[in-house]
Amino acid sequence: MTAITVQAQRLLGQRRPRRSFFESFIRTLIIVCAALAVVLSSVSICDGHWLLAEDRLFGLWHFCTTFNQTGPQCLRDLSQAHVPGLAVGMVLVRSGGALAVVAAIFGLELLMVSQVCEDLHARRKWALGSILLLISFVLSSAGLLGFVILLRNQIALIGFTLMFWCQFTASFLFFLNAISGLHINSITHPWDQPRKF
Repeated sequence: MTAITVQAQRLLGQRRPRRSFFESFIRTLIIVCAALAVVLSSVSICDGHWLLAEDRLFGLWHFCTTFNQTGPQCLRDLSQAHVPGLAVGMVLVRSGGALAVVAAIFGLELLMVSQVCEDLHARRKWALGSILLLISFVLSSAGLLGFVILLRNQIALIGFTLMFWCQFTASFLFFLNAISGLHINSITHPWDQPRKF
């Protein structure tokens, strides 16, 4: 073997492996679905009207009542809904939902940065972003569960509003994207390791 051949093989061995189209497509799909989940959760938290029970509308921020044909009369004081622990419980539900969105935004940012800047720490950034999405799932699920427990006596399945189902879908997407992100990171070739010939 000549010295040029040895040098060429050494340079080829140090190149990072190129990702396949399938891996890039899956990672892009995870990022897009995570962004959709962030939008759904943000809209759901900001609107906050999650349950319609007869003539009462329960939300994260307001409690509304409707009488006859008049418009809804909304109150910020949730204690006037006469549901035990609702005022304090909704603070926890709102906090959990808002923190879930914040964690998901940071997780999404790390996922995108890991794809744009393929440096030595790209895989760690991807894994950390996926873990933040998993934390978002835990927080948003805790918020949903807390809401259901607080209003368990008023709940009917058809009483849940579109905003509640948006939050439910976002929570499911947080989980699905987090698990998928961690899984694809564990089964793909590390980008920072040289190829072996």
